[in-house]
Amino acid sequence: MFIQQLYTGCLSEAAYYIESNGEAAIIDPLRDTEAYTRLATERNATIRYIFETHFHADFVSGHLDLGKTTGAPIIYGPETETKFDVHIAKDGESFKLGALSIQVIHTPGHTIESSCYLLKDENGRDHALFTGDTLFVGDVGRPDLSSGNMGAEELAGILYETIQHKILPLADDVLVYPAHGAGSSCGKNLGPQTHSTIGEEKKSNYALQPQTKDAFIKAVTEGLTEAPRYFSINALINKEGYESLDTIKEKALTALSVTDFKKKISEDVTLLDTRNASVFIEGFIPGSIFIGLEGRFAEWAGSILSFKKPILLVTEPGKEEETVVRLARVGFSNFEGHLKGGFEAWATAGEPIDMVISIEADEFAMDIPHDKNLLAVDVRKENEYAEGHVKGAINIPLNDLTDSAMIAGLDDGQNLYMYCGGGYRSVIASSLIKKQGVHNLRNVLGGWAKIKEEKRIGTEKDVSVLN
Repeated sequence: MFIQQLYTGCLSEAAYYIESNGEAAIIDPLRDTEAYTRLATERNATIRYIFETHFHADFVSGHLDLGKTTGAPIIYGPETETKFDVHIAKDGESFKLGALSIQVIHTPGHTIESSCYLLKDENGRDHALFTGDTLFVGDVGRPDLSSGNMGAEELAGILYETIQHKILPLADDVLVYPAHGAGSSCGKNLGPQTHSTIGEEKKSNYALQPQTKDAFIKAVTEGLTEAPRYFSINALINKEGYESLDTIKEKALTALSVTDFKKKISEDVTLLDTRNASVFIEGFIPGSIFIGLEGRFAEWAGSILSFKKPILLVTEPGKEEETVVRLARVGFSNFEGHLKGGFEAWATAGEPIDMVISIEADEFAMDIPHDKNLLAVDVRKENEYAEGHVKGAINIPLNDLTDSAMIAGLDDGQNLYMYCGGGYRSVIASSLIKKQGVHNLRNVLGGWAKIKEEKRIGTEKDVSVLN
């Protein structure tokens, strides 16, 4: 028996490779499937099955491309409806994998088709449960994402029955391998570990504690934040199908000269710059939206960018393919190419450039008492703002800055000082605001983390939010 978790940190996503006697199965593959086929080749194994726990909302799965490459069937659990060929397994159906077997356990609640896969060892003993988004370390899947016309409370009630009758009866020593870890928006508060046991979850997971159905529904549904807007798009793509990643890359990796790039900028496109924030602020093509590869790149791209507009890319030379793959993971497929030679080619050609003026926290502290038109803009999430912020700062979460009305509400006569948690989101925010024609802004380097160290800057908590 061989099990390997393939974890992608920027999406907090875990796929799995399971192997026995030269036969392998993949669970919840990402869009780019080379890692799975390469691993199988290195281990002289054949991929026999592709198991999907549900229609993922936070990323586009690699099931179709992997199925075409390997010829392996794509397996979903009961109540699955797709527009492509899959094997819809029955609850309790088993699949042989070498000396092992994998049993389908229908576990609706996160979505109606959600299923877990119970791996049994050579002796038929329960060994590990691959839980998808049904059960996480310290949490369960949120019930408000995607299942037709069902409401969150109704699905939460179904999830309660799933936990009681499908999860809790399992032995304590059964390993738990979920589809996500901390940072994922598929749950409320996932733990830092990427695997656990049934026994550990019975002890520490709030959703597995003895409680009434009503209490469970309340616990699971209260405090849910709005799901990222790309979730519904990704779930639909996973359900209906998509064009191959190779086809997407073929167009996206077209290198454009400065002249050709300028022509395309004049069209209705998204100009995306993925270089490091520290480089971007020093100079960029006017109108660019910054989302750097160094952060949770794909998630922010899915939350901010239009899926309808073609995308033009400016990347660090050599990072073009990585950029395209990571965007494709969350459903982007409409690309017009990238700037050959990157930003340096643009600057060398003498084309106009823009920049983001950035300051250290100590300079921010010196400006506060002297600039009567200063307005601090906190672009963190509401809960982060509530825990502490610059005194007098307004809170406009980064997601909301895609709304032009939000930006229009900022006073042109004010000097905006942008900050976030550590300096990444505030640069994204600055690029969005500057794209709308507002340029009287400063970016606070290091964000709230550095601001807290500067004792001359007054801070406060939002009591109204906390209460």
